[in-house]
Amino acid sequence: MSYATDHIPMRCTAQMRYASPLGPLLLARTEGGLAGAWFDAQKHHPAAIDAPERDDDPLLQRAAQQLGAYFAGSDADFDLPLDLLGTPFQRAVWKELLQIERGATTSYGDIARRLGKPSASRAVGAAVGRNPVSIIVPCHRVLGSGGALTGYAGGLDRKTALLSLEQAQAPARRGRPAQLEMH
Repeated sequence: MSYATDHIPMRCTAQMRYASPLGPLLLARTEGGLAGAWFDAQKHHPAAIDAPERDDDPLLQRAAQQLGAYFAGSDADFDLPLDLLGTPFQRAVWKELLQIERGATTSYGDIARRLGKPSASRAVGAAVGRNPVSIIVPCHRVLGSGGALTGYAGGLDRKTALLSLEQAQAPARRGRPAQLEMH
């Protein structure tokens, strides 16, 4: 378990299922914003969330609509309030993930250096792996040293598919990192 998987289930106020082209996603929110988007059987998926299933929740509907547009190839940005529950270090790493533009990639070492902790690549990798909001907080854009395709909590096949989708959209997206509000 991790901080997020321990705390998200008790803080969520609503949840819904979203049928993505890469498999079902569980979307969950707190009063502060979107707190989770996990593929079924994803590593670090929290235990059962004791919040009502609310297909009519406006934030969850908006998240599902924006995910649908993303998978359809839209160049629209995600613009959802996020409530990322994690340690201060995890939250700092996830904030860095939000700066990676669609179609681009970075490495664990690059993120560690941007955080002023150049020897913390493994800790960055652990934080990236525990990102609770798949796709929207783009942990799939992080590669190993030398560009190696390394772990993804949702599975390497999904990581490959997400990167391929984004590479196809890349020319129109350059210079536009996500504009999400983090609480």
